[in-house]
Amino acid sequence: MGSKLYVGGLPYSATQTELTELFSAHGTVQSANVISDKFTGQSRGFGFIEMLSGEEAQAAITALHSTEFGGRTLTVNEAKPQAPRTGGGGGYGGGGDFGDKRRSRF
Repeated sequence: MGSKLYVGGLPYSATQTELTELFSAHGTVQSANVISDKFTGQSRGFGFIEMLSGEEAQAAITALHSTEFGGRTLTVNEAKPQAPRTGGGGGYGGGGDFGDKRRSRF
C-alpha cells in the first residue's frame, strides 16, 4: 500500500492546516494539499495527504473513512496515480479546405 491518500467530502472551508491536524493523530503527515479551483480559489471539496508509511496511511483510512468532519462525511482511500494527460486542445482545429465552394458574402 502506498502512503498517499485521497480525501473526499471535505467542507469547502477546510484548510491544509486542519487536514494536517486531523490526520496527524494517526501518524506522521508529510504533506497535505486541499485542491482549490484555479479561477475562484475556493476549495473543490477534496485533497490529498501523504503519510510517512503505508502502515500509517492504512491506520488513517481505518480511523477516518466515513467519519464526519465539518458537517460532511469523509471518504478516505488510497490515492490512484494521476492519469497522463494526452494531446490537448489548443489551436483552431482542422479548418479544412474550402476550395471553390467558398462564396463571398458581398
